[in-house]
Amino acid sequence: METKNVYILGGKRIPFCKSFTTYGKSNNQEMYTHVLKALVKEFRLENKHLGEVTGGAVMKHSSDWNMVRESVMGSGLAASTPGYDIQKACGTGLEAIVNIANKVSLNQIEVGIGGGTDTNSDAPIVLGREAGQKIIKLSQSRSTKDKLLSLTEFRPKDLLPIAPAVIEPRTGLSMGQSCEKMVKKWKVSREDQDYLAYQSHQNAAKAYEQGFYKDLVTEFMGINSDSIVRGNTTLEKLGTLRTAFDRSSNGSLTAGNSTPLTDGAAAVLLSNEEYAKANNIPMLAKFVDAQSWAVDYVAGAGLLMAPTVAVGKLLKRNNLKLQDFDFYEIHEAFAGQVLCTLKAWEDADYCKSMIGLDEPLGSIDRNKMNIKGGSLALGHPFAATGGRIVASLAKIISENGGGRGLISICTAGGMGVAAIIEGV
Repeated sequence: METKNVYILGGKRIPFCKSFTTYGKSNNQEMYTHVLKALVKEFRLENKHLGEVTGGAVMKHSSDWNMVRESVMGSGLAASTPGYDIQKACGTGLEAIVNIANKVSLNQIEVGIGGGTDTNSDAPIVLGREAGQKIIKLSQSRSTKDKLLSLTEFRPKDLLPIAPAVIEPRTGLSMGQSCEKMVKKWKVSREDQDYLAYQSHQNAAKAYEQGFYKDLVTEFMGINSDSIVRGNTTLEKLGTLRTAFDRSSNGSLTAGNSTPLTDGAAAVLLSNEEYAKANNIPMLAKFVDAQSWAVDYVAGAGLLMAPTVAVGKLLKRNNLKLQDFDFYEIHEAFAGQVLCTLKAWEDADYCKSMIGLDEPLGSIDRNKMNIKGGSLALGHPFAATGGRIVASLAKIISENGGGRGLISICTAGGMGVAAIIEGV
């Protein structure tokens, strides 16, 4: 069976806002429904059937087990449009888009939407396992006597909630603590991390001034721009911040060079050429290929280093060099993580042992990286970042009149997702 080219037609997202602030009274379904509605309106998809819609969330309530389908039902699309959830930590949004792209390529569908949403402001607060078992027993009690007996089994400690935390179960370390280990191993300085964060904010602020995000960001709850961008920050200000994960003199990760907890949602519309032309929708860029990988972070490979390998494998399959790109979108979970990635690609021993290459991938032109701002400035709602990056990069390439872009996203669990998109 002949495969088809896959094209990115456009994307929408709500403004990314710092958690526990603006979107405190919203939830994942509301946010994802909103971006779907924005896509439906933008591309005149009211009551139309799409092949599929997918997405997901990392911080998710058990009641959200069918979140994407419920969002589809409230989006204005035809009720015949299927929707399903996936979850791949911070790679969820990009993985959702890859799922849609693959189905379009294989002629299983003509058109679809991929993306994601996340809110820490509405994170699920749960009770311990023992309390849960007692609650189940109470709900199954038939007589009043049995119910009363079940209630007597509860203890005050059973009512203590367990707050969600971004902790790796196998190491007990937060992502920031894990990244501290990485920057020490790769000898990444605090100054270099602060400078990368500074550049991210400068690029994001400039992009807003130029109106780049005007058609990508749709108003939600009275907000029409990302709340984290700080175009007026300085290296001096960033340099005064206390370290956040290693409070000793050896620590270097701060609130300024680490991505803050963020709420938001994003989605991207993809199709084959026939659908785009039949519906008079311009094709912004072609989705070429993608690669996922994982590393043994428990054994010391580095929690956020998997994208280094994913990119290497992706380049080899497509017969490309790291330098064969006009734009690079490297997700900035932490400035230190990005810098470790860049150093790894330049290291011959690492590229040989981890990627199986005879020579290093080499360096990139940093002036081509995250030119409209990265996650440090724009924010990082876990499952929404992939949609934000793909939509932005497609627009960058379209406005450039062509070119090739590389996407690299690290995730929890020692995984990474990479992708290539290029001009039509």
